[in-house]
Amino acid sequence: MTNFFTAAHPGYDSERTGYNLAVGHKPEVVVPATSVDDVVAAVRYATRRGLGVAVQATGHGPSRSADGVVLVNTSRMDGITIDPVARTARVEAGVRGGALVRAAAEHGLAPVNGSSPEVGVVSYHLGGGIGMLGRSLGWAVDHVRALEVVTADGVLRRATATEETELFWALRGGGKGTLGVVVAIEIDLHPVARLYGGGMHFAAADAERALTTWAKWTRTAPEAMGSSVLLIRMPDLPFLPDALRGRYVVHVRFAFTGSAADGERLVRPFRDLGPVTDTVAEMPYSAVGSIHAEPTTPVPFHGRNTMLASLDAAAVAELLRHAGPGADAPYLVELRLMGGALARPGAVPSALARRDGEFVLYAGGVAEPDRAPAVHAALDRLFTAMAPWSTGGVCVNFLSGPDVTAEQLATGYLPADVARLAAVKRAVDPGDVFRTHHGRAA
Repeated sequence: MTNFFTAAHPGYDSERTGYNLAVGHKPEVVVPATSVDDVVAAVRYATRRGLGVAVQATGHGPSRSADGVVLVNTSRMDGITIDPVARTARVEAGVRGGALVRAAAEHGLAPVNGSSPEVGVVSYHLGGGIGMLGRSLGWAVDHVRALEVVTADGVLRRATATEETELFWALRGGGKGTLGVVVAIEIDLHPVARLYGGGMHFAAADAERALTTWAKWTRTAPEAMGSSVLLIRMPDLPFLPDALRGRYVVHVRFAFTGSAADGERLVRPFRDLGPVTDTVAEMPYSAVGSIHAEPTTPVPFHGRNTMLASLDAAAVAELLRHAGPGADAPYLVELRLMGGALARPGAVPSALARRDGEFVLYAGGVAEPDRAPAVHAALDRLFTAMAPWSTGGVCVNFLSGPDVTAEQLATGYLPADVARLAAVKRAVDPGDVFRTHHGRAA
């Protein structure tokens, strides 16, 4: 390798640091890859020296430290090729969601992207991908046509429904950092150019009404409507409006592909509650990232999630008891509406076959190491309280942080698929070169 960083190089820290600072990396070598050849060279360098390999593009979802290994930073691999006739995109490993959305929008098309424009497209797909269009189109992983991956033997492979079929099955939903370095992905695009979307903030005094209304409303929401709700005490920052600054709020978000008139009718129950902000309107799909408006500044973030089978009145009351305005919880809570196409199997089977659950319950908080135990204890109390409504499964995409275990990860899959993933791992990486990842599912 001709281009790499060690701890002695001044660029080492910036190359190894990602968005989530809860897991710190001290790799032996960081390779700032700009091409497939760089990735191949990095993997071969590692295997010759008996080192492991880790991969990082944006650093949103680490769970194990990449200490003492070769860390491949793919963030510079940012090529996007759109085929507007075939409605496909080939996306390199460092591309972020926002860049892909903008490129596709030039042709009136859209990917099944996630809520944050800053998340890496490849890793998002490898974890499954709950898209803003997911209730009508399914998981993002269902729209993967091909993956280009450098495996532990330093060979570039192309995996599709007809080539390297077991690898193709495993990478889609079960291959985040475990089976190789995915250097590019080919995905479907969809003819979506606009949305009726945005969000409404509700004050603390209306938190119970807003969450109760949302829980009931989701039972009849059409598949063309994606929605989520956030419970959070906003930071006390000067750029926030007075209605939000330092205040507890409930943020209800909408992404509807139907007409603006139908969208307005669907969100009317929330407008009738009197939100303190309301940005819900007709918008170009290229502005989809503004709906959640998630933060981009690197922080040490600890999170947990579970799938809920239902959200009845008792579940709402229990959630508010732990995370409502009077609870002073050291975390935010998000509920995402699932169901629809997200509950149905993809046209081509993938490792992500467990699709039960009507909602994802996610909670997480920013915490420096000395405060992390208190945050974890509070999360324990929340998820223990919500266990009666849980399916027992997790959303793999939302697993991150140092407390992720192999047992947690395994609950994101069907039991037979856990064994099948382990068999693929043994076949393509018998020496466990890619060992810096979520605890293995088997």
